[in-house]
Amino acid sequence: MRAADPPVHDLVGTPKGRLTQREHAFLDQPWHVVRAPVTVELLQQDHEAYVRALSAGRRDKEQAMRQRRLKRLCKRLQALQQQAPSRDQLLPTLGAAKKEAGRAYGLVKIPVPEKDQPVTPDTVALTLHRKQRRLARRREGRYLRRTNLVNDNPAQRWANDIQLTEVEQALKDLKGDLKIRPIFPQSDRRIAAHLFVAFLAYCLQVTSKARLRPLAPGLTPRSALEKFAVIQMVDVHRPTTDGRTLVLRRYTEPEPELHLLLDQLHLRRPEQPPPRISSNRQAHIA
Repeated sequence: MRAADPPVHDLVGTPKGRLTQREHAFLDQPWHVVRAPVTVELLQQDHEAYVRALSAGRRDKEQAMRQRRLKRLCKRLQALQQQAPSRDQLLPTLGAAKKEAGRAYGLVKIPVPEKDQPVTPDTVALTLHRKQRRLARRREGRYLRRTNLVNDNPAQRWANDIQLTEVEQALKDLKGDLKIRPIFPQSDRRIAAHLFVAFLAYCLQVTSKARLRPLAPGLTPRSALEKFAVIQMVDVHRPTTDGRTLVLRRYTEPEPELHLLLDQLHLRRPEQPPPRISSNRQAHIA
């Protein structure tokens, strides 16, 4: 990408394991406040820049999710201890509990009984993995991005990351509305087409958001589309006495709430089209 002409810039997510590897290098970097609950710091290394962000809102959300999953996991394991199943019955149950708990499963130590060993509270003793728990708490609300855009403005790198998130969300919404998910492009040509459609979806979303912001604050483009989806256009076919068909194309009358939204957005409904008379698959204006 660095040798491309014109140059191509990348901004990609980075596994949290790499965040742990470079954690000591970030200690000497200053934090920059880019928004009230978000702070970022920039580390330039090996012709690349690493942006570490800390979001207080994201930290609270991840902490609540971890505690909820860990609490559910502990209750399930305590119930298993009381049921005293056999070892063959215990292993599939532990596998299901691990899948449900996700990363929270790594925060506890669950010994597995040996073959022909009974399942008792002593053989399946649940203990918290304190080191992993401290590490998880330290990582909550933090994420790392890697980019070849090397400059001294970490706030701009964070803004690019937010823009990337909006592009991905716009494409996700578009694929969901068109019911064409999931998409697995297998060639460079299809990947380029996928990115082009994502860019168009992002442009539509940004344009709609910019139009809604001053006229209808608080209304998102997706919610606006959902409100306008109730307005439909239908064709009413009425046969005539001479064997022809009268076609009336009409759209449904919007509810009073939509009338207010249309007025707020300075939009006018089009005039109802004139009726048509079809005969032998040909339409004529009445």
